[in-house]
Amino acid sequence: MALALYLQVLCSLGGWLSLYISFCHLNKHRSYEWSCRLVTFTHGVLSIGLSAYIGFIDGPWPFTYPGSPNTPLQVHVLCLTLGYFIFDLGWCIYFQSEGALMLAHHTLSILGIIMALILGESGTEVNAVLFGSEITNPLLQMRWFLRETGHYHSFTGDVVDFLFVALFMGVRISLGAHLLFCEMVSPKPRWFMKAGGVAMYAVSWCFMFSIWRFAWRKSIKKYHGWRSRQNEEQQLKHNGHLKTH
Repeated sequence: MALALYLQVLCSLGGWLSLYISFCHLNKHRSYEWSCRLVTFTHGVLSIGLSAYIGFIDGPWPFTYPGSPNTPLQVHVLCLTLGYFIFDLGWCIYFQSEGALMLAHHTLSILGIIMALILGESGTEVNAVLFGSEITNPLLQMRWFLRETGHYHSFTGDVVDFLFVALFMGVRISLGAHLLFCEMVSPKPRWFMKAGGVAMYAVSWCFMFSIWRFAWRKSIKKYHGWRSRQNEEQQLKHNGHLKTH
């Protein structure tokens, strides 16, 4: 069993690394980060779909049955995701592209998945955490790509930012709090799985504080821009021309 899990994770790691190398060859005029973020976007979309299917269709329901035995599909998805996180953590450390908070997030994710695979249980809530953690990831990558291509300061950029903040608050913070509560009151999950859940939720709040600061600064900037346009329109309406300085 352990050998089978090891081989699945190894194949996953090799698959993500091969995809990254392919993107590097296809985008030679782009940076290495461009290719890495394409891999991250791909994993985000794939993991959202798979974890959503597990949580909403295949079951069991994570809010009701935390700590339950892993299903075969949960094991496959966890192995797939573990290979990705190992790849991405290695990439971030090698290129020194992320801060301590993101490295802590990846490390906690890797440890949580490994423990769920070793124990053969708690895959239900770990997959739910995977869904909540990845639901905003494609939007985060889209935001970066929009910046790189010069299209961030547009209506599309505003929509992406709004959806990112709304989903982060609604899923990772609000639903995450409910999932953590269910995990803590249930007698089934091991104490260290509960501790990992608390740590992951604390990391989400650290991200949330940064997002709030960003959203506040952008809102103030948008407001001042709107007021400036309103003043110019009023001036044009009353005087027939814009005042020049």
